[in-house]
Parts: sequence; structure tokens; C-alpha cells
Amino acid sequence: MARSRTSERAQLELFRAVPRDLAPRDAQDLMAYPFFSLSKSPRTTPIDFRSGAVAIRVEAVPEHGMATIWDADILIWAASQIVEARGNGFRTSRLMAATPYQILTFIGRGTGARDYQRLKAALDRLQSTTVATTLRQPPPQPRRRSERANEPARRMHRFSWINEWTERSDARGNPEGVELIVPDWFYRAVLDDALVLTIDRAYFGLTGGLDRWLYRIVRKHGGKQTGGWRFDFRHLYLKSGSLSPFKRFAFELRAIVKRQALPGYRLFLELEARRTLLAFEPVACGQAVEAVVLSGTPTIVPSGTAPSCYREPKPGLSARQQTENRALNLESNKESNFLRDGQSGENLEPGDAPPPSSHALKKKNPGGAS
Repeated sequence: MARSRTSERAQLELFRAVPRDLAPRDAQDLMAYPFFSLSKSPRTTPIDFRSGAVAIRVEAVPEHGMATIWDADILIWAASQIVEARGNGFRTSRLMAATPYQILTFIGRGTGARDYQRLKAALDRLQSTTVATTLRQPPPQPRRRSERANEPARRMHRFSWINEWTERSDARGNPEGVELIVPDWFYRAVLDDALVLTIDRAYFGLTGGLDRWLYRIVRKHGGKQTGGWRFDFRHLYLKSGSLSPFKRFAFELRAIVKRQALPGYRLFLELEARRTLLAFEPVACGQAVEAVVLSGTPTIVPSGTAPSCYREPKPGLSARQQTENRALNLESNKESNFLRDGQSGENLEPGDAPPPSSHALKKKNPGGAS
């Protein structure tokens, strides 16, 4: 006798969206690594990222294309709902029900028929995009080692951003909303307070894919580093998963610095020998930012974005001019920055030697500024 299968949906308790204005929350893993396409054009080329023990492969089908960073707004909505409900003592579930209006208004979209169709297309991309990663997966056997020296072999966890979704209707066939099931990998990360961050609502107003990706990277690290943070351009390029040539990526990154497009953060460019570093630090809520293109440039311009009032913890850093390159701050979170493997410099070609560290440069040039 064949054993009947119980559907995943039948095993989960339905969680209905909380009908209130919520602070947006994002999962840190999704902020720190390349999980989404940064282009609105359909992408089917896989994302293949590896850094130390972390491996990520994202694959898409031609019919829908890869889930984009705009589609990820739905996951931000889901994370915000789960965190808010749990904080108020409600039982949460991976099976979530909401109206399109609730989702669309939360993520700053319109609520017309075209917006509803776009929402369904986003759900299709999230459902059809598959992810395989070693993130948060323990080594299967502590003594077993991978092909890389001194690196434990880790299990791969494979999932889609949405296991399944369906349109709901009442007894008369009138549409009532949508139901979706988020994957266990994502759900467990959201339930862990240490893996969720509140983001600025102005994020939803960022129209560029690179702007959105950079904000998430900056917010992920800037929240804990009151003295700022620095990234090597080449490393940022690798972490973005972008299909653009590196020179184009670097050009667009400089344009973001010039525009000071990220709410709540001041951006700088710092030059070291044969590479460029992106530096940033948080600014106080509602404060203008310095459009510093090179270290020490004093020009002041408004950020052009809404003030950052959703960040946790509350920002307390006052504006100050950048006069010298700061020391590398990789030790506090080694996975968050580049692994210096000889090809981290912006202008390096195969066979070139790695650039000197900022500490070495400061010994030669005590002023530090380029």
C-alpha cells in the first residue's frame, strides 16, 4: 500500500501578517553575501562565490530569471513580520498570508494592477531561484578536511527563497491575498536576534541595484563599527556577484560616493599605492554628509535621502573631516572583508605582487593622506 504524503503546507500553522506599520528588518547573511542579481534585466548566469569556508551558488531558470535585489524586498517584509510578531508574543510560522496591498505598501511600491502583476513575477523569481550555501552549516565530521588545507569540509544547504506560493480567494472566488512559505534556512536566521538588523526605510527608495547592495553591505558592518569601516574595491566587486566588468563597477562605485546616496552613512574614497578603498562611517539622524571623494576633501552637500532613524543602535557619531587613511579594521570581523590572497588590489594584473598594507604606507608617509 502506497504511503500518502502530507504536504508541507498542511504541516505548518498559518501566520497572518500583522496589519501595522513596522520597522524594516533584514537578515544579515542576505546583506553580507551575493545572493541576488543587481540588474533588472533577466539574469540566468549563476552566482558562484567562495571565501574561506563560505561557499554560495545561486542558480536561475530561463523562464523567470534570477531573483533580484528588488525581489528581496519581499523577504525584508517577511523578516519584519516575523520579528514584530514574535516580539509581541504571537506565534510565527514559515507559512505566511498577506494581501498584496500590505506587502506593496510596506516596500514602498504602488498598489495598482501593474504593481500586483510585478509582485507575482517577483514571487515567481524567488520561488524558482535556487541557492546552495555552506553558511551556518557545521562541518559533518570535525576530523574530516576539505581539499583546501586546514579548512573543515562543510555541508551544503540547498533551498529556494520561497518554497511555494499561492493566490488565496474566498468562497465566492474573490481574491483575498497570497500565501507563501519561506525556507527553513531563512526562517531560522530571522528567529535569531543576532542575525537580523533594522534598516532605514529610505532603503526602499534607492533605485539602483548597486546602491541597494552597497547600502546593505555598509549597514551590516557600519552598525557595529562606530569608527567606520573600509573595503577594498576588488573585494567589493567579488562580493557583489556583478556581471559588469570591474572597471565599470569601480566607476559606478565612485559615482555613489560622489552622490552620497546611502541614507545614514558618509562615504569616502581612500587611495593606497595601487588600490582604492571605500571607507564609510555613520552620521547622526538628519545630518548632512560630507561628499568626500578623496581623503581630506571638505565639501559639504546634503545627502539627498531621508534621514536615517531606523538604525539600531542609535547613531551617536558627529560629523568630522577625514584627514588620513585609517588602519585596516579586519580583525573584528574577518569574514566581512577581503582575504588578502595577492589579488585584492584594484589595478593588479595576474602576476603582480600584492600592494603594501596601510600600516606600511603610513611608515613611509606619516601623514597617511594620498
